[in-house]
Amino acid sequence: MSRSWYVVHCRPREDARALEHLRRQSFHCYAPTLNVEKLRQNRRIAVQEPMFPRYVFVRLDEVSDNWHRIRSTRGVAQLVHCHERLLPIDDRIIEGIQARLTVDQPCVPYLKAGERVVITDGPFSDVEAIFLANDGKERVMLLLNILHREQTLTFPVGYVRKARDPVMTS
Repeated sequence: MSRSWYVVHCRPREDARALEHLRRQSFHCYAPTLNVEKLRQNRRIAVQEPMFPRYVFVRLDEVSDNWHRIRSTRGVAQLVHCHERLLPIDDRIIEGIQARLTVDQPCVPYLKAGERVVITDGPFSDVEAIFLANDGKERVMLLLNILHREQTLTFPVGYVRKARDPVMTS
């Protein structure tokens, strides 16, 4: 009996539901997650997010496991395939992902030093700045160019959002 990893594509925002229902059916599943810092209600909080949104790995035997149950599982859209053939994932890939995630995983910050941001509120509304560092849980330090001089100022974290990259037009 040779088991391989396969990829299940989930319906939008139903990764957790698919994972839960697949496990209830005794399938061996893996859905790697990352610790990510998010901005919620003007505060930075650490949350876990899927490394591969809308995808779950499932370990199956091509001959003895019942594949049809997977297709009708709540939250599952389909098994990933190419020309009607399911594509196995090399065990070393899954082992590599697991090994990287078992090492103490730092939280991916909402903003990184040097990143362009836009101030969204207050007297500096719509002004671009450079994120320098967090100044406590609810404030950030920014570098602004005011009157041709660089100034470091602190703002509430809720007043700042990531700047969008300029759209290229041709």
